[in-house]
Amino acid sequence: MEGRLSRGGLGLWTVLVVLFLWFPLAVILVYAFNTSNIQSWPIPGFTLRWFRVAWNDAEARAALVLSLKAALAATGIALVLGTMAAAAVARLRFFGRETLSCLLILPIALPGVITGIALSSFYTFWGVPFSLWTIVIGHATFCVVIVYNNVLARLRRTSPSLIEASMDLGADGWQTFRFVTFPVLSTALISGALLAFALSFDEVIVTLFTAGAQNTLPIWILGKIRLGQQLPEVNAVVFVVIVLTVIPVIVSQRLAQDSGLLRRR
Repeated sequence: MEGRLSRGGLGLWTVLVVLFLWFPLAVILVYAFNTSNIQSWPIPGFTLRWFRVAWNDAEARAALVLSLKAALAATGIALVLGTMAAAAVARLRFFGRETLSCLLILPIALPGVITGIALSSFYTFWGVPFSLWTIVIGHATFCVVIVYNNVLARLRRTSPSLIEASMDLGADGWQTFRFVTFPVLSTALISGALLAFALSFDEVIVTLFTAGAQNTLPIWILGKIRLGQQLPEVNAVVFVVIVLTVIPVIVSQRLAQDSGLLRRR
């Protein structure tokens, strides 16, 4: 009886936590279809008008394109650097290895405002003009950590004997990577890339310090909300941002579950 009550209580608490996290998002999702310019509840009706308005807004489209470019570029850099760093830490033994691992993880633990200020000061000191690549570098500082953690976890769960067996059978380094290492790492790389893309796409704080006069989509949304302008259009854009952020996270989680990194209890 006590066990049943405990499970029921935990289940109820879980539902309450999920509602606490998702109810505000659900309200925004509903407001995106509101026929009225006024955000009031209940909404008077449903319409797709604001999605058409948002799509026809040249500034919003430019911000979306910039966000996609920055997220894709940051994810590509993170895949290369994060994978190489994870391979070195997992497979090699050298002085300061644990310190290096801590330094690699540290950027995601730092407040975004500190990272943003540091990067902005660095660009200003060296006279680097703000551009797409200043945003990409800022996003890559934390995207690398996501890929690094995913790949490192997979490598530590993979027996080194697989690589040794491949080389004993006459495979060179490239063949071993292509036929043994890469298939083992493939789902970890995909899940890490999806998470990195999602984090980069909706990043605000670091972007504010590295974008200059450019507007990514989250900065465009922040500016419109702060000025109280075009809120129905903003709600439609937020709906798209939520979808573009949630889908990669869900896919990444499923890949991790299928590969055994996350196990159902």
